[in-house]
Amino acid sequence: MSFADIQGQSRPIEIIQQYLSGALSGRGLLFCGPQGVGKKLAALAMAKAVNCLNNNLDPCEQCPSCLKVSKGQHPDVFLIDCHTVIESEAGQAKKDSGGSEAVRIDHIRALQKNISLRPYEGKKKVFIIDEAQDMTAEASNALLKTLEEPPRDSLLILVSSKPSLLFKTITSRCQPIKFSGMQRQELRQVLQKKYGLDYNCSHFLAYYCEGRLGYALKLKEEGLFFSKNEIIDGKFMVKERRDLRNILNILNVWYRDIYLYKKGLAETELINYDRRQDLKKISAAHSFGHLDNVLSCISDSALRIEQNINVKLLLANLKAVLSN
Repeated sequence: MSFADIQGQSRPIEIIQQYLSGALSGRGLLFCGPQGVGKKLAALAMAKAVNCLNNNLDPCEQCPSCLKVSKGQHPDVFLIDCHTVIESEAGQAKKDSGGSEAVRIDHIRALQKNISLRPYEGKKKVFIIDEAQDMTAEASNALLKTLEEPPRDSLLILVSSKPSLLFKTITSRCQPIKFSGMQRQELRQVLQKKYGLDYNCSHFLAYYCEGRLGYALKLKEEGLFFSKNEIIDGKFMVKERRDLRNILNILNVWYRDIYLYKKGLAETELINYDRRQDLKKISAAHSFGHLDNVLSCISDSALRIEQNINVKLLLANLKAVLSN
């Protein structure tokens, strides 16, 4: 994955390449923005570019160094996230099996130990902390010491979809690089041209995912475009709470389309563009008052899921409201 492969992020990539060229400098970098827009991919591409044997501003993807990073086997590139710790040491990836839901103090202590050592074979040691807002308080405080005086031959990149949850003392010591979702029409075209999706599927995913390519590709693999119409038509089963969350998300988007179409929203702006004829009929058959009740019920149901309410009872109440 080179910078050229990361869609819709020309500005943050331009800033990253300024760091690579030496035009900018900083103690640590903070890649921030919504999930699924390419932050972690950009961090890994930067790790490749820093140590690439053939290029300075973009990884070649062919040299031994780039290939090792791609395989998670570079001895000087470390990826830490809230679920897994991957430490590339002596060409072997090691995974933490502790099942932690947050980056713990021992992860940061391992980082501090490794960052103090000279690179094994690369130009710089690169440490990427993905979803950095999930660090424990102890881990965050320990990281501050490293951010104060990082070794010259090291690069520390924090990646976060919720930077407001990071300690202010951490964000103040990092240079933020902001990533954002693509324009929905732009993402639709990428999904059509690069990934071979038809217009209706690419339109739905681009609008449903609010321009987040990574999220759209994940839902593409899960077949959401095809299953969402079964949910809309009431042909769904709930086996676990996650199923109900997905159902509520789809129904919320569906009734949002009905409401806004009734308000005069252009057909091309509907998320469920493939069902525009159905939306036209349904919007004429329901009052704004009824649609307000439905949307409130869906929103209330989503909140109640987190309160461990009986799923069957919640679903029965939801179906009663939808059938009125």
